[in-house]
Amino acid sequence: MRFPDGVLFFPVTAFRADGSVDLDATGAHVAERVGDGPGGVFAACGTGEFHALSAGEHAAVVRAAVEATAGRVPVVAGAGGPLGHAIDCVRAAEQAGADGILLLPPYLVEGPADGVVAYAEAVLAASGLPVVLYHRGAGRLTPRGVERLLGHPRVAGIKDGVGDIALAQQFVRVAAESGRAETLFFNGLLTAELSQAAYRAIGVPLYSSAVFAMAPDIATAFYRASLADDLATQHRLLDGFYRPLVALRDETPGFAVSLIKAGLRLAGAPVGSVRAPLVDPSAAQLDRLAAILDEGHRIAAA
Repeated sequence: MRFPDGVLFFPVTAFRADGSVDLDATGAHVAERVGDGPGGVFAACGTGEFHALSAGEHAAVVRAAVEATAGRVPVVAGAGGPLGHAIDCVRAAEQAGADGILLLPPYLVEGPADGVVAYAEAVLAASGLPVVLYHRGAGRLTPRGVERLLGHPRVAGIKDGVGDIALAQQFVRVAAESGRAETLFFNGLLTAELSQAAYRAIGVPLYSSAVFAMAPDIATAFYRASLADDLATQHRLLDGFYRPLVALRDETPGFAVSLIKAGLRLAGAPVGSVRAPLVDPSAAQLDRLAAILDEGHRIAAA
């Protein structure tokens, strides 16, 4: 699995006023953003509220994303949680035409390192799709586990959501020493732009960008500045947009998703609210988000 040059796009899942999935609005959101030039679409993942989707809804959302993308870039579908649910999601994603899987952590329970590996191996056996392992929460990996899993040819990459740079660097070295230098490594921390300079330094060039879903001009401006080592532009965007966004995000659990949907609604996109247990921003928080976005747009256009 390979991605063309561009920001990795994590679309939201649109909901109607009655809480049901709005596939037309979800597809329109994906199609519009693919026109903005991302390197790939990660459908029904964290930003897409995977945690709140039934297996049937997940399959429908992935299918809508595949149809809206129309082969222009790879589509990676989220899967995870209870093992049976994860396997159902993987098989449905393959039938829907997805190009790969982002394997989220198991649900609720925490097993030992060998158990995490066995969970991944069970999902790998369920389809022929390449899989990116999400190292976070109950799905934390070890260098030994990474070495074992990289022996499977369909393990395409590792996404780091822990933030231990030293450990992430060990994973990169394990891949190189295992003859798997083509392994994809992703910075998967919340608002990854804040930490991407550190990840690039250890050989991790790819990162998640939830911001691209609501403000592709801002996310792309940062991405291009990062590739060009344009520190001045990066610092302007970090100071003027990303850090204020993170300060607002950190006020309420779940705002990493809620603010993205709110930003889309501010721009007129009919994506609806988030599902419980997430909550929408207050009116005052929406005003602050609008001001943060205005400043980000201004910097990106400069």
